[in-house]
Amino acid sequence: MATGISLAGKTALVTGGGRGIGKAIARRLAEAGANVVIASRKLENLQATAEELSGLAGRVVPIACHIGRLDQIEQLIRETESQLGPVDILVNNGATNLGQGPSLDVTDEMLDKMVDVNIKAAIRLVRLTVPKMIERGGGSIINIASIAGIEPQPQGLLYSFTKAGLIMMTRSWAREFGRHNVRFNAIAPGLIQTDFSEYFWKNEDYVRNLQATQPIPRIGRPEEIGHAALYLASDEASFVTGQVIVIDGGMTA
Repeated sequence: MATGISLAGKTALVTGGGRGIGKAIARRLAEAGANVVIASRKLENLQATAEELSGLAGRVVPIACHIGRLDQIEQLIRETESQLGPVDILVNNGATNLGQGPSLDVTDEMLDKMVDVNIKAAIRLVRLTVPKMIERGGGSIINIASIAGIEPQPQGLLYSFTKAGLIMMTRSWAREFGRHNVRFNAIAPGLIQTDFSEYFWKNEDYVRNLQATQPIPRIGRPEEIGHAALYLASDEASFVTGQVIVIDGGMTA
């Protein structure tokens, strides 16, 4: 898809890049010429996606990584830099959603895993990539949050608070690193039709209510998030930092 945006010569890293929103983002970045590492736990999913995207302008390289584990994140960065060079564009998309249900049923184990994957992974990846971005004169970090980080998701305490945390981290980092031309922005999707969100879009009552109340009465598509990520990754967004772009069909309007 021609967009007029070129990311030729850039290295991107997309966590959770094997499917859904991450896959759509990886596609857009590679179409624009970036070389893209896609990372998640399941190598077979990554390999299938890399094969599907193999004809694009940029290379797509699969690397298995459990982003909830520091040692695997460190290895991910080493392999990325070895194969493609330092990261210019980081997309923190990998996430989990445990503990959907009453808040009093949340266990310490659920809490620990949600924080490890949804919060610590982003902090660790920023810590490992931003210093080299500063050395090279800039970079772009895109954090995939959620409208659940803006308005609480019903029966979704852990997901809501971790996504709200990611939004606040985005704003804090933007203030700290703007002077170095390292930009931080977040995208907050509404309901997008992916495997990750099937708990909601397979619920007929939930979808009927969405269609009756949401200004654009349909479920979103992953590529609609990919378009926004491409913009934020590019020099077209060179004056944009610390922002949360909500893509939700007007749900939070």
